[in-house]
Amino acid sequence: MGVKKTSGKYIKFFIYLVIIILINVVGVTLFFRSDLTENGIYSISDVSKRVVFTLSEPLTVKVFFTENLPAPYNSTERYLRDLLEEYSVNSNKYFNYSFYDVSPEEDGGIKGTGENREMARDYGISPVQIRIVEQDEIKFKNAYMGLVLIHGDIIERIPAITSTNGLEYKITTTIQKMNNKISALLNLSEKIKVDLYLSSSLKTVAPLMGLKELPAFPEKIEEVVKDLNDKNYDKLEFRYFDPTTEKNLEEVSNKFNFSRLKWPAVPDEKIEAGEGIIGLVMEYGKKTVEIPLLNVLQTPIIGTQYDLVNPRQLENIIEANLESLIGINESLGYLADHGTLKRTRAAQSPPGAPPEEALNIFNKLVSQNYAIKDVNLKEGPVFDGFKTLVIAGPKEKFTDYELYQIDQLLMRGKNLAIFTNAFNEILPSARNPYQRQPVYIPLNTGLEKLLEHYGVRIKRSYVLDKSSYKQRLPEQYGGGEKEIYYAPVIKQDSINNDLEFMKNIKGLVTIKMSPLELDEKRIKDMGVKAYRLFSSSDESWEMKDNIDLNPMLLKPPKADEKMEIKALAYILEGEFTSYFKGKPMPAMKEEDEKSGKKDAKDKKEEKTETAIDMTKIAGESAFLEKGKPAKIFVITSPELLKDSMLDEEGKSPNAMFILNVLDYLNDRGDIAAMRSKEQGFNPLYDTESVVKTFVKTFNIAGPPIFVVLFGIFILLRRRSRKKRIQMMFQK
Repeated sequence: MGVKKTSGKYIKFFIYLVIIILINVVGVTLFFRSDLTENGIYSISDVSKRVVFTLSEPLTVKVFFTENLPAPYNSTERYLRDLLEEYSVNSNKYFNYSFYDVSPEEDGGIKGTGENREMARDYGISPVQIRIVEQDEIKFKNAYMGLVLIHGDIIERIPAITSTNGLEYKITTTIQKMNNKISALLNLSEKIKVDLYLSSSLKTVAPLMGLKELPAFPEKIEEVVKDLNDKNYDKLEFRYFDPTTEKNLEEVSNKFNFSRLKWPAVPDEKIEAGEGIIGLVMEYGKKTVEIPLLNVLQTPIIGTQYDLVNPRQLENIIEANLESLIGINESLGYLADHGTLKRTRAAQSPPGAPPEEALNIFNKLVSQNYAIKDVNLKEGPVFDGFKTLVIAGPKEKFTDYELYQIDQLLMRGKNLAIFTNAFNEILPSARNPYQRQPVYIPLNTGLEKLLEHYGVRIKRSYVLDKSSYKQRLPEQYGGGEKEIYYAPVIKQDSINNDLEFMKNIKGLVTIKMSPLELDEKRIKDMGVKAYRLFSSSDESWEMKDNIDLNPMLLKPPKADEKMEIKALAYILEGEFTSYFKGKPMPAMKEEDEKSGKKDAKDKKEEKTETAIDMTKIAGESAFLEKGKPAKIFVITSPELLKDSMLDEEGKSPNAMFILNVLDYLNDRGDIAAMRSKEQGFNPLYDTESVVKTFVKTFNIAGPPIFVVLFGIFILLRRRSRKKRIQMMFQK
């Protein structure tokens, strides 16, 4: 009997042991994590999973980290290990990583760490100096905390990982760039079609239009595409279509927005009346990009001019659109004329002029993910190798022809990010000591009428807010803080967190903002949606006349004056109607009269030689009355882009807001959400003074009162128990 009991115990013990082993095996083979944080900061985003899962070539991550580092750097290493493990679990077979101990042997490093340190130096990873506290003494130590990513022949490095903030964003965007450079072209299921549509009938009238190179144009474009093929894994295919013979001209004209020309008969030149079309289309899958090849220019002196795109220039245009078409190195247009803010500072300022202010931090942050292309409207038509055009603080008036270009960019499905002013701030001259305050003149560049047509109006005023930035005053001015009412502090309850790219923006600091108003009827008629991004508090008011932003003179209005919420930023989405619908196409105005007169003289001589009235050749621009789906972002403070409002790391709420808006406009909302999920700015919600008093009182008096009440409860309970016992024995 005793033998049976003993054997039963051993059998149970063996079964339990097997179960424990199996549970551990399952735990090793099946990776599972649950991230309970609000923003999922300890798990990778969907975009990170997608990036590593779609790798088509091996990608290796080599991490060089000194072992046994003190806090907080030891937690950084643990976080990095967990992060790379999660990348590995969600990737395909092409992702792998390894850690290399680069600690010196005298500091506990294993044998061979010298080779690891040499390898790190070969990859461009150098030690960084960190501060540690040992035995109540501050010491400095050199430590390796970097990694390299190797993808084919491409190597990218993150040389110093001193914090976990934004680490996933850095790794994912770096992998994305490398993957895009190699894998995107290799993974194409079909070739990218480069289709030239050129009516052969145009070749007969081309000499009369000053386009003598047009007959040889197909061969030149084919040569350009052939050169590009050598750089792009032979993924381009050139095709030439003659709409006059191969396809119905009307069908092609309706399908694509090409320049279309009509001309009368010219018996002396044996030219019959006809019409033709010219344009280039790049097509991959369901995506198409239309590239205009013929510019129709109208000038008051010269008349109508025709100009073909230079083949060498066309090579850059095709390559830029190719990258945009398949998602490689997204381009971002930046308006560089009309007095907009400069992205980079000039090498040398003019004598006597103040140093030129430039958007150095903005340029640095945006350039990490976009190829910024300067756009000059004054130089001619815009070639749109980008999805979004940024217009930052224009001060010069736009001509109708330039507004027409902006309008048609929007109609073609491109997006606009407009940072504009309601006033032109004229700073006092150094020669005039009596004029100390800036003068604010209402600004009218022409963009205002475009925006008003699209459904949003800029009011001629500045928003002042009790919820504002507080500036510390120096001791000579009495010390303390002074409210800068024209610098509203936007709190979380005034931010639209329903939009994904705004979800983790908890607060902003703005300056010199003008309110925006929507034309609800126009927006409804166009079928456009408007989203308010943020607004001022309900204790804000406007300064309309006699603008003076001297902080010492600004005061809140009287109690009986109206204060209310003011909308400060909007995004409009939908199919907009052109501002120029039902209007004649604006003429291009020549500012240089000398070149204009010279060209006019040449044209006059050419007209005499050909004996043909060029005005009878009617050029129809590819005008769109109703646009494709597009977005407009409007905010009335270019000051938000200046260095004083952004941080170089791009971690402040202001920087994240700007970058997220640009990502959203470029259909990269998932990147925006990943960037801001680790937002460290989490302000407390404002509470009323009554609530604050109650909480303070409860925290001070609550615990003693609770202890007293609990003691009374226990005392009463004991007395009750005592009485019950006495009654039991009395019976």
